[in-house]
Amino acid sequence: MFTGIVQTQAEIIAIEQREQFRQLQLRVAPQFLTQLEIGASIAINGCCLTVVQFSTDTVSFDVIDETLRLTNLGELKMGSAVNLERSLKVGDEIGGHHVSGHIHTTGTIETITTTDDNVTLWLDFPATFKPYVFGKGFISVNGASLTIGQVHENRFSLHLIPETLRLTNLATVVPGTRVNLEFDQQTITIVDTVARILQEKSVPGL
Repeated sequence: MFTGIVQTQAEIIAIEQREQFRQLQLRVAPQFLTQLEIGASIAINGCCLTVVQFSTDTVSFDVIDETLRLTNLGELKMGSAVNLERSLKVGDEIGGHHVSGHIHTTGTIETITTTDDNVTLWLDFPATFKPYVFGKGFISVNGASLTIGQVHENRFSLHLIPETLRLTNLATVVPGTRVNLEFDQQTITIVDTVARILQEKSVPGL
């Protein structure tokens, strides 16, 4: 479990590519790896991965085919910057919202508008997820807990403050960039439950 509050960024320094499998090695600030253990969970661009190896300033993860299919981790290159968050511990402050680290799909950056105080992104996402996207609702984008702005069909906007841009790799996206999306699980549960109840009531004899 995570909070969607990105703690640091890391650089991809090695990629081992095999059929339907990747191992990623990242260079990370040493303080981020304090008391880390093999088998620990870390969110990489919002995707929960298991630590398989680490040193004082590097950490490695195995990425399987299903993860590569659903996320943007298969597009990472040497030198790419990724968002990192350690898993939530009992008693930690939840500054964002509950994030599982299980990516539902990816979205694509359509337009970027920059002002003196913030940056507005418009993203396109698969229409099948439209029921879970609401204005002012929660969403995790590349692991960052954000509030949805406006929604039009299968597009939504995000308003990024300077602190979000400083802490995350969303400062470097351009039109066409794919980002990982995790929709709010509470929203999914409520929407699906209501839809199921309404469907049951519409079936004769139920």
